[in-house]
Amino acid sequence: MSGWTAKRFWKAATPEPCDGGFTVRLDGRAVKTPAKAAFVVPSLAMAQAAAAEWDAQQGVIKPETMPVTRAANSAIDKLSVQFDEVVDLIAAYGASDLLCYRATGPDALVARQAAAWDPLLDWSAAELGAALVATAGVIHIDQPSGSLARLHALTAALGRFRLAAFHDLVAISGSLILGFAVTRGRLSADEAFALSRIDEDWQAEIWGVDEEAAALEAARRQAFHEAARFYELCG
Repeated sequence: MSGWTAKRFWKAATPEPCDGGFTVRLDGRAVKTPAKAAFVVPSLAMAQAAAAEWDAQQGVIKPETMPVTRAANSAIDKLSVQFDEVVDLIAAYGASDLLCYRATGPDALVARQAAAWDPLLDWSAAELGAALVATAGVIHIDQPSGSLARLHALTAALGRFRLAAFHDLVAISGSLILGFAVTRGRLSADEAFALSRIDEDWQAEIWGVDEEAAALEAARRQAFHEAARFYELCG
């Protein structure tokens, strides 16, 4: 990225309007993506958030502390050339959605999953026009072709910046339906993430919390929240 050197060299990062949207300038110098494309984002709010990330850097630049900038770079550099491929990848989750594969026991876990996930499958059928079938066990079942086509069309309609966020929401949760529930305001990021972790929480209740697993879950939760925020910043 232009300006993405080992150490901070600029005094101020400024969000500004530009041709096609908004950008960030470092002491007047336009930020570029890693592929040297113009850093142009769809909303002022996103440019402001990215600028705040640049301004927060002290000394050595730490890209891992700049989730908005990294997601925007991905939308610009990767999704401009791989959009259809990524749409296919994400939409494929509908054929094996987390919400559709249930535990065979114990009864309390089965009931917990049903109480949490059945309303979302009902919502998918009513609001998304995509009815999905649930089963007990892990053996693959075919989902209605019309529902899968509908979910694919909804995914393709997102546009590349929203798709960058949606990719992470779906990949982290394992559920296309949970991803749509967050982006359409049916669930908060906290609610959706918790619903994606029912099996893991059940195991923790029985066997206790593993520190390594807890650290991994915390990182996944943070990434999930960052994706939800980036989607909102798209405007």
